[in-house]
Formats: sequence, C-alpha cells, structure tokens
Amino acid sequence: MKKKITSISGVTLIEILIGVVISVIMMAAMFTSYQAVNNTYSQVIDRAKISQTGRDIIGMLVRDIRMAGFKYFDDTSKSPSNYVPILITKSSGSGCDKLELTYGDRIYDANKTPSITFVTYKITYECKASKIIDKKTKMAINAFGIYKSKSKWDGSQWVAPSSSTDDLIYKDELIVDHVQDLIFIPIDEKGKIISPPPKTLNDSNKIKIVDIAFTTRSQREFFRKAKKRDLRSLGVKSSKGYADKFLRDSIVVSAHTRNMGLQ
Repeated sequence: MKKKITSISGVTLIEILIGVVISVIMMAAMFTSYQAVNNTYSQVIDRAKISQTGRDIIGMLVRDIRMAGFKYFDDTSKSPSNYVPILITKSSGSGCDKLELTYGDRIYDANKTPSITFVTYKITYECKASKIIDKKTKMAINAFGIYKSKSKWDGSQWVAPSSSTDDLIYKDELIVDHVQDLIFIPIDEKGKIISPPPKTLNDSNKIKIVDIAFTTRSQREFFRKAKKRDLRSLGVKSSKGYADKFLRDSIVVSAHTRNMGLQ
C-alpha cells in the first residue's frame, strides 16, 4: 500500500534570496581585497621602476663626468680653442640644466698609418619638453625628456653624425622621459659651490665634484587624491610644488672629477 506524502522539504524563495545576497557580499569583499592588494602591488612596482630609472641615469652621468678632461699624455692633436672639460649651463626657467663634457680618446686601425688616431669627443645632456600626450588633457605632460648627443672635433669644428662616418657619435637620442628636474652644481676643492659655473678651461679645472640632483615622476597617477606636494631642489634653486596625483622621486649624488686639472 502506497504511503501518502503529507509534506515536502525544500528551500523557499526567501532562503534562496538570502543565499544570493550573502554570496554577493562575500564576492564584493573578496574583489575589494584583491583590488587593494593589486593597487598596492602596482604602487610598489611603479616606485621600483622610478628608482631603477634614476639609478641607471645617475650611473651614466657619473661615468661621463669622470671622463671629462681625460687626455692621453702622447696626444698631440689640436684641441678646440674654447676647450672646457665641464660646461654647465644653468636653466633660466623651470627646465633642467644643460651639461657638456669634453674628453680625449684614441682610435686604433691596423690598416692605417699611423695606426692610432687621437680624437676629442663632446657629450651633451640636454632636457627638452616631453612629447608624450596626456590621455585626459590631450596635451603634452608637464615633464621633460633627457636627450644625449655625442660629437667629434675634426680640428676646426665639431662634427655632427650626418657628416661623419664615426659610429660613436650621435645626436639627440632620448635616454629617459618623465623627468621633472635635472640639476648640476660644481664644487671646488674646498667644498664650496662655484657660482656662476665656470666658462673657461682654467676655471673649469677648479671643479673637483659635481653634485647631481635627478628627479623623475611616475608615468601613471600614483596617489588617490590630488594635493600639493613640495619638491625640494638642490643648491640655489627654489622649491617647487605640484598639485596632482603623480609620484616624484629624487636622487642626489656627488660625482668626483678625477681628470680635472691634469692637462
């Protein structure tokens, strides 16, 4: 004989809705936690990239500054009449300083007589307004790009890459963008700032240290809120303030000019 079913157990619509709500709350909490961790990780990566970029550029600058004024003892080639190993041109506005470094080198070619040719090179670091366009404003970002050039003295003038077969010279190569400032301060043997920077060979030979301050900014917005953040500069330059969400990182080092005064 079949039993009569008097009750059926199951889940009501209200219970299903409660379960859905609880699941949504849990998923929202998990997504919020993931987003917070992901944002923190992105900030750490951005800060690390900025710091690494700064160290790479500073390392390049220090190596080139140490080369300034170098010349082989048996080098009898004609130097420029206005030969200045380290020439610093201070920025007149909010831009970066310009740096020109001159040094001697030699090229060996067994197929030529003589096989060794002495040559004088000049390296130039110069900032130009960045050409990167901000997606929000549709205008160029408020930053600079550092361009590096290398020219050669042919005995009467500085030779540009377009008029030379020397593969070691080049012009206006972009080495880093998103630069906020680049400052060079010449220091004498007594630790005093040389102001204004030397423009002649004799005065340039007094430079024993060049203090470098390099400041770059993040490519993406770093902070959640935009507020004015002061940027302290090196030497006689005044402080600057930026009211945005970008992170700015500064590196200050001293480069010793080991070849200055040896000519």
